[in-house]
Amino acid sequence: MPPKKKTHEVTLALEAGNAAMVDLGKMLGPTGANMRAVKVEYDEATAKNRGEIIPVIVSVYEDRSHTLAYKTPPTSFLIRKTLGIQSGAANPLTTTVGTLSAQQVKEIAERKLVDLNANDLDAAIKIVSGTARSMGVKVAS
Repeated sequence: MPPKKKTHEVTLALEAGNAAMVDLGKMLGPTGANMRAVKVEYDEATAKNRGEIIPVIVSVYEDRSHTLAYKTPPTSFLIRKTLGIQSGAANPLTTTVGTLSAQQVKEIAERKLVDLNANDLDAAIKIVSGTARSMGVKVAS
């Protein structure tokens, strides 16, 4: 059997275990994919991470079947969750909204390592630290 031809690929950032049909409809409506099936599959796969934002890549094929590839939550989301803040600083050069310890940065980097463009944990830590600084979060050394 020849491989299926991919017609669309859409990346969505949805709430784990509770994907909104409105968000799915906006992005998947033009693809012809079964939105209800995508929602059920996504919600079941991410139910253990409720409250987090889990990005997913939805690949739609010419027979309207689909596959889902899950990513790790965005780095900025993990930083905000760790610090318990709603958002980063409006002006990160002059405002600080919190401080991450070296251990917290390492934990975030370990979780994000599979999705980052980094070869090792040290490079991942630098990437996470840079994201934190751009949000107005100090990184303790």
